[in-house]
Amino acid sequence: MGARLPGDLLRAVLQRLPPIDVARSACVCRAWRAVASDRAVLEAAFCAPWGVRRVVGEPETQAFWRAASLGRFALSHAVRRGDTVPGVALKYSVQVTDIKRFNNMMSDHGIYSRERLLIPISNPEILLGRTCYIEMDHNAKREVAIFYPEGRLSGTTESLANTVSKERRIRRILESVRRSLHVDDGTAAYYLSVSEGDPRAAMMEYSEDLRWEQQRAG
Repeated sequence: MGARLPGDLLRAVLQRLPPIDVARSACVCRAWRAVASDRAVLEAAFCAPWGVRRVVGEPETQAFWRAASLGRFALSHAVRRGDTVPGVALKYSVQVTDIKRFNNMMSDHGIYSRERLLIPISNPEILLGRTCYIEMDHNAKREVAIFYPEGRLSGTTESLANTVSKERRIRRILESVRRSLHVDDGTAAYYLSVSEGDPRAAMMEYSEDLRWEQQRAG
């Protein structure tokens, strides 16, 4: 009986259900599964609890839509010279530990190797009427719907490819320094930043600091 509901009526009903119930509806029959898997239905159910206007982009898996918790959203903070993790945490009224956990950072030094930080949403009201973008953040190693408070910068495919290439190159250098110094990513990123990206200078800087600490300890 339910499977015979007109398509428009079924769509209107499913768009008002929580994401988990939309997923369950897909198990009723083939007709319901087709509607419950529709992008517009999934987006509406995902956005409704938080009043988000729309979500742009496609997640890597459909499972993304089923967990419409506040943890699926993040605010993008562009890292600027002089930024510190405690300072950023204070600005957005969140805990330092939450920022580090959300961004997969072992130490505060991790900020120096990143162009942005994902800020966990502490006040859901900032999402009201906003547009969010589904993105995979490879530093944080998580896929989230990101809100850009200053607007999202649009770029050409070529500039995006250049950015990805640059990030991979930086990552290779960072990995090389990390292994050579036997330190974590944050420490390696710190010494690379103070040596203006020169791996050899970073290693020398680290060796000098280590020697100084050993002399003081002696």
